Amino acid sequence: MIASVLRLLALLFGAVLLTAATPVRDWSTVTRLLPTGAHVTGNPAAPLKLVEYGSYTCSHCADFAVESRAVLHDRMIRSGRVSLEYRHLIRDRLDLGAAVMARCAGPARFDGASHAIFAAQETWIKRVVDWQAAHPEAAQQPPLDQLRALVGAAGFDTMMKARGLSQARIDACLADKVAIDRIVKMTADAPVEVQSTPFFFLNGAAQPPLKWATLEPILRAKGAR
Repeated sequence: MIASVLRLLALLFGAVLLTAATPVRDWSTVTRLLPTGAHVTGNPAAPLKLVEYGSYTCSHCADFAVESRAVLHDRMIRSGRVSLEYRHLIRDRLDLGAAVMARCAGPARFDGASHAIFAAQETWIKRVVDWQAAHPEAAQQPPLDQLRALVGAAGFDTMMKARGLSQARIDACLADKVAIDRIVKMTADAPVEVQSTPFFFLNGAAQPPLKWATLEPILRAKGAR
């Protein structure tokens, strides 16, 4: 009888240890592409669903991306409590080039590529401004040629090669008019409330223009950790 009880306790104790040792999933590494063309990073069942309309040439968007990363991405999304859907709001051809390059890496690497572009925004915008001043004739090129030229001037191709993309892959993305039109359509389909970037919806409700410092307490009040 005692031996049976001990065996039962051993089984139960082992089960507890196994449960305790089971790693919690890191949802910040999970990004999927939606039929609309938007990317969602995080738990599909997250109770807090954040949607961001952003632009790579928007300084406020870059500030948000950098300032929010350590908490929003590395804690709140990672824990599974928050998911972030990123939708492009294209403002200019340089912005479009950045979006094409961020997406070129594929859904699994979109989040990292997107953040890298935002983090280096000040550098590549200055590079492009200098390049445009030296090449005014580029504005007369066909749209896709302009896009390729801007991507090269910004150094997006070099940035993406450092993240594992080949030149052939980059060229294919820049020539994919269907995919490019899909990005532009996302902007055309934006709700009327979206008049600036970054613009957020939380669980479907439009938020007033926000910085990370004002969005963070809203998310925490709703249970984000």
